[in-house]
Amino acid sequence: MSEFRENRLVGWKEYLDLPELGVFRLKTKVDTGARTSTLHVDRLEVLEVLPDGSEWVEISLRPDRRRPEHQVTARVRVLRRMRVTDSGGHPEVRPVIETEMVLGPVHKRILVTLADRSGMLFRMILGRKALEGDFRVDVASKYRFRRWHRRPPSGRAPGRRRPPPKAPEEDS
Repeated sequence: MSEFRENRLVGWKEYLDLPELGVFRLKTKVDTGARTSTLHVDRLEVLEVLPDGSEWVEISLRPDRRRPEHQVTARVRVLRRMRVTDSGGHPEVRPVIETEMVLGPVHKRILVTLADRSGMLFRMILGRKALEGDFRVDVASKYRFRRWHRRPPSGRAPGRRRPPPKAPEEDS
């Protein structure tokens, strides 16, 4: 553990990217008490059930509570459904997907359950299986990787282009 690099120390809350879902600079709570990671979805629609039991679904989410008009839609493969216990101690069955996570310098494939977290402060919980082997948690710090996940100019979503300026109207 002595060779563990300081740049792999995360705070109790961080920004991360889920590029395959089109989600960038997502405010996330790091929760070592949670085994699995969970992402908030507003809507999940099954598009196709495959012979192996997996499903193709379309999900919609609003990654930023302060910008409810910004909605992201993605098509993902649900690998399976998994029984988990929610924060209130209630068992429930949730869909599980695999996606790429970018947290600071680390790009990693992680398993994520999908759930309605609309009443929660954080749209995502990053559980210990996603942290395992790559990160340690400093519970006294936050946003240690903020410089890796900068806010885009003028608050635009990353990857979105500003619309071209309108041509000036000519007087008749």
